[in-house]
Amino acid sequence: MNGAKSLVETLLAAGVDTCFANPGTSEMHFVAALDQSPGMKCVLGLQENIVTGMADGYFRLARKPACTLLHCGPGLANGMGNLHNARRARSGIVNIVGDQATYHRPYDAPLTADTAGMARTVSAWVRTSARTADLGRDAVDAVRAARTFPGQIATLILPADVSWQEGGVVGVPVDPPSPHAIDGVAIEGAARMLRDNRDVLILLAGHGVLADAQQLAWRVACATGATVMASYVNAHLARGRGRMQLERVPYGMNQAIEALDRFRHIILVNAEPPVGFFGYPGQPSIQHHPDARFHVLSRPDQDPVEALRGLVKALDAPAAAVPDPGPRPGPGSGAPTPEGLARTLAAVMPEHAIVSDESISYGRGFYPFTHAAPAHDWLHLAGGAIGDGMPVATGAALGAGRQRRVINLQADGSAMYSLQSLWTQAREQLPVTTVILNNSKYNILIGEYASVGAVPGDTAMSMLDLGNPFLGWVQLANGMGVEAARATTLEQCADLMTSSFGRNAPFLIELMV
Repeated sequence: MNGAKSLVETLLAAGVDTCFANPGTSEMHFVAALDQSPGMKCVLGLQENIVTGMADGYFRLARKPACTLLHCGPGLANGMGNLHNARRARSGIVNIVGDQATYHRPYDAPLTADTAGMARTVSAWVRTSARTADLGRDAVDAVRAARTFPGQIATLILPADVSWQEGGVVGVPVDPPSPHAIDGVAIEGAARMLRDNRDVLILLAGHGVLADAQQLAWRVACATGATVMASYVNAHLARGRGRMQLERVPYGMNQAIEALDRFRHIILVNAEPPVGFFGYPGQPSIQHHPDARFHVLSRPDQDPVEALRGLVKALDAPAAAVPDPGPRPGPGSGAPTPEGLARTLAAVMPEHAIVSDESISYGRGFYPFTHAAPAHDWLHLAGGAIGDGMPVATGAALGAGRQRRVINLQADGSAMYSLQSLWTQAREQLPVTTVILNNSKYNILIGEYASVGAVPGDTAMSMLDLGNPFLGWVQLANGMGVEAARATTLEQCADLMTSSFGRNAPFLIELMV
């Protein structure tokens, strides 16, 4: 068999059965091998940043890596924004990146690039396959790297001749390494900190904000009086009824500093010490009190459930039910507001929905009004590179086996980075409801302008304006094959959302805010 077929067969043997692709000439033998090796679900994206974002969303729900198929260095470059986000989300992805044939590379053809150098900026593991006979082994190593807890990006660069030559050998899969063991000294230190102090914050992140870890953290909090919060950046949270009413460290520096000021002891559960997204004139970089002492209970590459279970045992913390959040709210009414939209979402979302949230500044206050919603999963932009909400929603729908409704809360400006996701949703007939928050401006940047102390004039404001010409999202969605409608009130939005949840197809709501 040729190298491409050995690669596909190895990926399938290792449990990688979904490929998000935007292929080119160098990858044609891989594409041909997909015809010869049934079992790989292939999903086409119309731009590489859609492809990489879908792979990120897929991993967050399926908890296993998909592969991407990207065309040479420029194709990888196109997908790097959402690979950056996926790296910050700690998602497992196997990138297959085509490259010039080994003998052709010295001629410096137009698409020749430092593909490996680019890949290292967003990957934990990078290798260029040099021989067809080794390609299966290389693929085994790539999948093992991607599956290493909690998830990593692995990039395998595939020269065209290594793909087409005969002599391929299917690799034998190997298990990934176990997560690094929890240090018993760390557990005892955290228990001592909780026994001796009352100004303690338990800061959760990563797998620490999923349901099992939340239940354990709540037991610790009830037994000790500690406060529990989530980091601002979290790729995937378990939320709604039956889960903790977690709030995040605020995005804004002043609000974050105020929220964290009272804590002199912070226990990190898969979290990092909280810092601002940016440096601002006259502001510190850290958000916590300068005298705060940190204690690492578990690192991001360790199992927080094991760590918290050990802490519960050390404290002899009894079982404790998560408080009931109260009745499910009714939908909002009248002109759209962030609070009203959050209440409407909580009122109408189906059980076990998935929310892909790239609402940016509009949605920072959604949490308090959605605690009483049915149990659901909430996915955030993890790396700050805007344009992941729509492809993550698309990948999440596939990662959940098309069995759960995905609701994409999407700012209009960032949606323009990846609106081709709608085409894939239509092609695959995915259960995704997109709510475009159309305020016709980059509202977050208006706020950031003030934060850095600048006074915007006409030129600056024109660069933050998306209303000239008007972006008509109903027409844009229709052009991608997705049915859509416009809403100007929360009643209309609630009706359209409810109607869309009964469809086995995507739907877009352009909400004028």
